[in-house]
Amino acid sequence: MPNILDATDLNFLLYDLLDIEATLTATGHDRAIADAILTTAERLAEDMFQPFAAKADAQEPSFDGTHVHLIPETEAALTAYAQAGFPAAGFAEADGGMGLPYLLCQAAAGWFTAANVGFAAYPFLALAAGNLLAEYGTEAQKAAYLTPIIEGRYFGTMCLSEPQAGSSLADIRTRAEPQDDGSYRLFGNKMWISGGAHEMGENIIHLVLAKVPGGPAGTKGISLFIVPKFLEDGTLNDVHLAGLNHKMGYRGTTNCALNFGEQGGAVGYLIGEENRGLSVMFHMMNEARIGVGQGASVLGVSGYLHAVEYARERTQGRAVDNRDPASPMVPIIEHADVRRQLMQARSYAEGSLALCLYAASLVDRLRAGEDGVELLLAILTPVVKSWPSEFALRANDIAIQIHGGYGYTRDYPVERLYRDNRLNPIHEGTKGVQGMDLLGRKVVQDGGAPLRALAQEIMVTLGTADAFPQERDQLGALLQRVGAVTAGMAAQAASDPKAYLANATIYLDMLGHVVMAWMWLRQAIAAQGHSDPGFAQGKTATMRYFFRYELPATGPQLDLLESMDRTCLDADTDWF
Repeated sequence: MPNILDATDLNFLLYDLLDIEATLTATGHDRAIADAILTTAERLAEDMFQPFAAKADAQEPSFDGTHVHLIPETEAALTAYAQAGFPAAGFAEADGGMGLPYLLCQAAAGWFTAANVGFAAYPFLALAAGNLLAEYGTEAQKAAYLTPIIEGRYFGTMCLSEPQAGSSLADIRTRAEPQDDGSYRLFGNKMWISGGAHEMGENIIHLVLAKVPGGPAGTKGISLFIVPKFLEDGTLNDVHLAGLNHKMGYRGTTNCALNFGEQGGAVGYLIGEENRGLSVMFHMMNEARIGVGQGASVLGVSGYLHAVEYARERTQGRAVDNRDPASPMVPIIEHADVRRQLMQARSYAEGSLALCLYAASLVDRLRAGEDGVELLLAILTPVVKSWPSEFALRANDIAIQIHGGYGYTRDYPVERLYRDNRLNPIHEGTKGVQGMDLLGRKVVQDGGAPLRALAQEIMVTLGTADAFPQERDQLGALLQRVGAVTAGMAAQAASDPKAYLANATIYLDMLGHVVMAWMWLRQAIAAQGHSDPGFAQGKTATMRYFFRYELPATGPQLDLLESMDRTCLDADTDWF
């Protein structure tokens, strides 16, 4: 068993929980198309992506000073992926795509990410760049750069961070000097650029944040530029690989330090308007944040599935009431604490996947013009990025623990899955950045409208949860307290903004637990009519586990938040 994902669970989430058939119908598709897409993704993930995941991890990309070298298996996998039409799946038909729902595309992508995240990053970065071009590019830019991305011939990157600035984009130094022909020349350095250099495909389209001289200070002076590796005449642009970063995980993806303008300036083309680049880039970043959460969740699911298989096969010890040392050892899944660990890992991983696919369904609803969805996406995006990154990673940690000493070796994939997943709390905005965004912006936006929208959605579910009265009442009472504590904090924010934001990450975890409890209650309700009674019982048991073992952690968190605790804020820097 490949243990990449569970097709039964994925179908349940898509069809029973999220009603993807309605979205398919609205976009001119049907279940037959969706099933074919998912089946093809599963087959390609098993046949072409997973087989070289361990090799790509052990033999990470290398740079000889001129060329970047990847293991040869990558070319065949990339060709198969492109020939199957996956690069075109989510793009509008008017742009040459298939116009499939975002939810379906994310579900299919999950197979590739879980199978070989280090390689899957290359085409997915290209798709993110393509989506930005589709939204903001001129017709000439689309013809030159979007069409080849849709055809699977071009790749893409996001070039945001710089060595001295990190996540503080207001402090970037890369500059873009306007030219008489309407182009720009870029000069600067970018760091942590995934997929920034390789020999695959025909071109790499760098999307680069830079400042035009004379523009406003800080983030208001940031513009966005297309900087291709190869110019239209086939010559190399002035973009140079300074070196590859050697990473803990995600080793199949090149991670680069790039220099722009060593030989007179890298040719770039403005996307949108000058000094409006950050708002344009956030289109790509917000989508990427959903993708990060999705990637974390499927890596967690894969680790959980490997742990279940190992726990069923590994024999060790005997039942606590069996005093016969000569009796056969039992599979470790027979031990209650192993089942507890499996339940914990499942609650984190499968719950995270449900949340991320729900967020993808919101993107489809937003594209369809549904009112109120933008508010839900606003408040959920930081949670979707961060909660799976934190807790699906814990599922991978638990998977190693269940394997015991074997889990700490490279003989089993769980240690690699953990290392790969450890990136997700860091990139596309660290967890702390997401907490500040949630509490500092999203919660208070429009007088608290996003939090009210989320509460209303949860209340709709509580109105259908008569089969689970204990959990319904528990979540309802907790939701009321979240609203009260948040209102109390917001009332003090103006007078003491540092204390208000001091525990923003705690708020993020707390709200994430509330959202996850909601996701599990929704799953338990949806599973009641499932054709497999064991499947429904498993979902219900995991939901009850989360409510009884995990959700109570929100009590102390809310106590701390309500008190506007200053322990960390008031700690003198000299004490460390």
